[in-house]
Amino acid sequence: MRLSQYFLPTLRDNPSEAQIVSHRLMLRAGMIRQSSAGIYSWLPLGFRVLQKVEQIVREEQDRAGAQELLMPTIQPAELWKESGRYDDYGKEMLRITDRHEREMLFGPTNEELITEIFRASVKTYRDLPKNLYHIQWKFRDEVRPRFGVMRGREFLMKDNYSFDVDAAGARHSYNKMFLAYLRTFARMGLKAIPMRADTGPIGGDLSHEFQILADTGESAVYVDKNFLDVDLLNINVDYDDREAVQKAVDGFTSFYAATDEKHDTAQGEKLGDRLVSARGIEVGHIFYFGTKYSAPLKANVAGPNGETITVEMGSYGIGVSRLVGAIIEASHDASGIIWPDSVAPFDIGLVNLRSGDAKCDAAANDLYAKLQKAGKAVLYDDRGDSAGAKFATMDLIGLPWQAVIGPRGVAAGKVEIKRRATGEKLELATDDAVAKLIG
Repeated sequence: MRLSQYFLPTLRDNPSEAQIVSHRLMLRAGMIRQSSAGIYSWLPLGFRVLQKVEQIVREEQDRAGAQELLMPTIQPAELWKESGRYDDYGKEMLRITDRHEREMLFGPTNEELITEIFRASVKTYRDLPKNLYHIQWKFRDEVRPRFGVMRGREFLMKDNYSFDVDAAGARHSYNKMFLAYLRTFARMGLKAIPMRADTGPIGGDLSHEFQILADTGESAVYVDKNFLDVDLLNINVDYDDREAVQKAVDGFTSFYAATDEKHDTAQGEKLGDRLVSARGIEVGHIFYFGTKYSAPLKANVAGPNGETITVEMGSYGIGVSRLVGAIIEASHDASGIIWPDSVAPFDIGLVNLRSGDAKCDAAANDLYAKLQKAGKAVLYDDRGDSAGAKFATMDLIGLPWQAVIGPRGVAAGKVEIKRRATGEKLELATDDAVAKLIG
């Protein structure tokens, strides 16, 4: 994509309304634009990142055996009244009355709707277990939406729901999601720390939230620093092996990790220098809540002897749009964003220092074609701006690699390449530069 044709409305100065790094950089990099308080349009650069994050989430859900569907954003209030949550959920729920005076709501979560789908379709224990997920926009009417996509009112969320015949099966479903979440975040360049958590309005008696460390995190967290050295990217457990899955979960939860409200000072003191105190950003939350929804909504199946079994359930959420902001909070510098390769909107930023110069244009076009042929997504800055402006734009939007074509390099048959994360620069012959960039 040529930058002269791309819709990238960058800003030079920090917007006054942006209080945290991710909000500032997403606005400055032309990723989002506010529509109203806590509600944003995702512009082309931001939308590409959102899609990358969404796809990683999808792949890890599929890998763990969950099946994707799509539920509507608008739900009937009667289901929430049936579960007993309609009045309890509070003002965060956006309540709607349609033209026929039917009470509806913009879904903040989907426990009720998925349970209704399940109870209408599954009648026997032989059809269990089931784990169903979707990636859908949610709305929660936050009283003080702030921090950009980190705490908005409308947000993209992956939520899934497990149905099992007994508590042991439900625990296995929970454990699979526990491991899938660790893999998901690791693939995005994040080290997410699982911490025991309160269940809040979702309910239940077992819950973990996944926190990443960032200076601008919302809450204080404590963790055994040895956990930070654990390789989470290569979790390769057979998800059908209950014993192996439980063993892996036990291993990860053997490290001390707690949010401020759950912190045990005595346990922390035992760790001594191994205790890390930091700020954390929640990027995922999982819950096991047994029959909290299946009982009132009568999600029952026939057991092996014809008995009625109320299914055991869990729910699992990842804030997909929130993750985009969280990645920036964890990976940036004074010049802008530093995208991990896996979620970067483009792989390479190609900079032509002298657009309009025949030799520079020819060399840049040749490199552009070769990189595209190799399957790389390239953002080619072919504008007539100054070199300083072009470099500032590339550093701001944070693409993993930069390739620079200029008169001196063209004369020598060289291309300068820069790794955004480290700042390392290399001057290579064109073919060698291509080989390095396509790696």
